[in-house]
Amino acid sequence: MKRFCLAAILLGTLPWVLAQEVAASAPTTAQPSPAFVIDIEAPDDIKELLTRHLELQRYRELTDLSDDELARLLRKADVDARQLIGTLGYFSPDITMERQAASAGTPWPVVKITVNPGEATRIQQVSIDFTGAIATDEAAASQRAQIQANWSLRAGSRFTQNAWDAAKMQALRQLTTQRYPTGRISNSLADIDPETGQAHVQITLDSGRLYRQGGLVIEGLKNYDTELVLRLARLSPGAEYSQAELVAAQQRLTDSGYFDSAFITLDTSASADSAPLLVSLREAQRQKLVLGVGASTDSGARLSAEHTHHKVPGIGWRAVSKLLLQRDDSSIGTELTSPPDADNWRWAASALLQDQLLGTQDVTSQQLRGGRNQRSQRIDRNMYVQYDRSDSFDPITDQSEIAQSLSANYAFAVRYYDTLPFPSSGWGWGAEVGGGTTLGDQRQVYSRLLTRWQGFMPFDKTQAGRLSMRASAGAIIAREGISLPSTQLFLAGGDNSVRGYGLNDIGVTQADGSVEAGRYLATGSIEWQRPIRINGNQSDWESTVFVDAGAVANKPADLKPQVGVGVGARWKSPVGPLQIDLAYGIDAERLRLHMNLGFTF
Repeated sequence: MKRFCLAAILLGTLPWVLAQEVAASAPTTAQPSPAFVIDIEAPDDIKELLTRHLELQRYRELTDLSDDELARLLRKADVDARQLIGTLGYFSPDITMERQAASAGTPWPVVKITVNPGEATRIQQVSIDFTGAIATDEAAASQRAQIQANWSLRAGSRFTQNAWDAAKMQALRQLTTQRYPTGRISNSLADIDPETGQAHVQITLDSGRLYRQGGLVIEGLKNYDTELVLRLARLSPGAEYSQAELVAAQQRLTDSGYFDSAFITLDTSASADSAPLLVSLREAQRQKLVLGVGASTDSGARLSAEHTHHKVPGIGWRAVSKLLLQRDDSSIGTELTSPPDADNWRWAASALLQDQLLGTQDVTSQQLRGGRNQRSQRIDRNMYVQYDRSDSFDPITDQSEIAQSLSANYAFAVRYYDTLPFPSSGWGWGAEVGGGTTLGDQRQVYSRLLTRWQGFMPFDKTQAGRLSMRASAGAIIAREGISLPSTQLFLAGGDNSVRGYGLNDIGVTQADGSVEAGRYLATGSIEWQRPIRINGNQSDWESTVFVDAGAVANKPADLKPQVGVGVGARWKSPVGPLQIDLAYGIDAERLRLHMNLGFTF
């Protein structure tokens, strides 16, 4: 046994011993000693520039440099340094270069460069001139004024090469993205006076000819016809060239779902009076199946399947069928949508079967809808007729109720946000107006109103952040005692309603403790969003504090808000804003975690 233990110990130490021997026998690579080191004493921006770009840095490892050769390199380095510093607007710097021999404290020779940049050169005068069609065209007066107003290198500002280049490129971009795609800079001059520290800058923009859009030349179509592209792109022949319009048309084509990619360019080699628009398309697969797995704090685990057929045989409409399985909300449905007409209106028809928990009631509902809708960058409109049927079961009272309705509705949404999907300012407003009748033995008419608003108000251009505010209100106008489907009534609570409460937890509380949907709704929220800085740099995260409130009742006088307060974080993820909130429901007296992904209005 002792021999076995000794052998085990020896075997265990053998790899360590071999490793030590290999390490001892391995050749060592000695780091070469530098011929000299460079010590730069200058303001931070100049020091960084010289450290990165000074030509002398390349010769530090050449150990066979003679004194004469090093002296020549230092003279050249002086010229090089002055040119580099000049790009920052300092044209009369005081530069000294001295060689210090190696010593006990510095084992290698030191080249010390000391820079006193002096006063920065300032812009004294700016001259922006135009030639070509833009110079005499009265319709281009606003474009000329905009280029001059947006010129970034103004009188009194510090001259740098980067700022000069950026100002020229910005002016050229403003010229060529509207009306004059072949525009160019025909002359530019920065006249520097080192003695006075003043600069006179001049630029001449040659617009060339005014270009008008011609017809579309389309390539890449297999399954769809040219008419579909024309209606989606909505580009008018004869209109003045606008790059913004072409980009918007590209976005409409890709957002339609019919195409995976779309590129539109103006053929400037053709006649300027009617230059063709070259449209390159890559069609999406005619059929697509998307399977999804996810989770939310409102509804728990989620399984989904979505099948899209972009061109149903026989009718040519798009069909989107969805299956959703969640803890409190499961549904199956399909929607048929026609291609857009000349005014971008589409016909649509849909059917939905849903089983969900509304308040404390289990509701099985069916919905049929038919109508027309129009979507644009800023405004969406929808007109439709809808049939609703709900079978509500209350497990507390062990009672069920069936209700049906038929209604005509109009809905719209207006969006004026600065950037999507990460808005920092702007607002959106939507409203739904409908009227109809209940079905069954006793038919009663009713009206349904719902409006919602969301706005972002930045404090300033510092890091103070912004306020995010939202509000909604709804009402059913009808006789008391009317029997409406639960899906036509209102509930509140959840990630995008009143945080601190579960999805649809806020409703009309009955005497037996059950919660039902109500005829009146009011919610509001105010949230302070502030950027989080890491190592002094702004990150993709934001911190938030918020207050939410909401109420549901069957009479306006009975609306008593339930309040939630909390803190959270926002992350600008690659697929949209991620919302993580910890909220306390004051009336519910409990904490609740809320998570939500994406921005919709």
